[in-house]
Amino acid sequence: MKAMIVAGSLGAVLVVTAAFADMQREKAIRAIQTQQDSKGFAVVELFTSEGCSSCPPADALVEKIQEDNKNPQIYILAYHVDYWDHQGWKDRFSDREFSNRQRRYAEWLNVRTVYTPQIVVNGASEHIGSDQGPILRAISAGLNQESAQPLMLTAKTEGNQLQVDYEGAGNEKNTELVLALVQKSAASRVKAGENSGRSLSHVQIVRRLLRVPLDKENKKDISMRLPPDFNAEGWELIGFVQHTADGHISNAGRTGFETK
Repeated sequence: MKAMIVAGSLGAVLVVTAAFADMQREKAIRAIQTQQDSKGFAVVELFTSEGCSSCPPADALVEKIQEDNKNPQIYILAYHVDYWDHQGWKDRFSDREFSNRQRRYAEWLNVRTVYTPQIVVNGASEHIGSDQGPILRAISAGLNQESAQPLMLTAKTEGNQLQVDYEGAGNEKNTELVLALVQKSAASRVKAGENSGRSLSHVQIVRRLLRVPLDKENKKDISMRLPPDFNAEGWELIGFVQHTADGHISNAGRTGFETK
């Protein structure tokens, strides 16, 4: 009987401890979502796959950060890598270019191998994609670190092309402007692989990625091909300036779309 009481008491303590930890995480998420005086920004890049059974918790984390977010300085990007596609399920959002981007981060951040889920914040730190504490702390640190001049983007649709103008990217040596065309939300019913039978929801899905080397010109016109299912109402364009020597990101911006 005494053993049962002790076990029951221990179980109650664990439940209370877990509930308290959840409350603290919720509080931390609300803090970054509602921060009004952000000096900097947080570019949060998730590498994920519908074929990976460890990825849904990371997808859920970025979805939680994205929903009800009132802080325009948080930029979430979800890249669906293609190296899981041979495991029985072809992720419809996967692209080899996204896998190559993750491999580039492995070189920059001295990571031995690529893995999912992985989150990179401001090109400077990498984390297991479901590890909320370190990720939220990295986001908060980015928001509180003063950044360079704002990056201004404008985007106009012309048929199946997107015409992009930018200002504020600077002309620092060994930098590039990275442009990500983002679908804000989608859902999939997975019928094979590790997540077989699950319905998965996604946010901030990168559908196109373009890298533009920066030079002495302060403004350029850029053209990007639009996917057949593009819908201006449910998409956005996110851009950021990245240093090609170490991957660090110095400023970021976003825009909706104008119709020409």
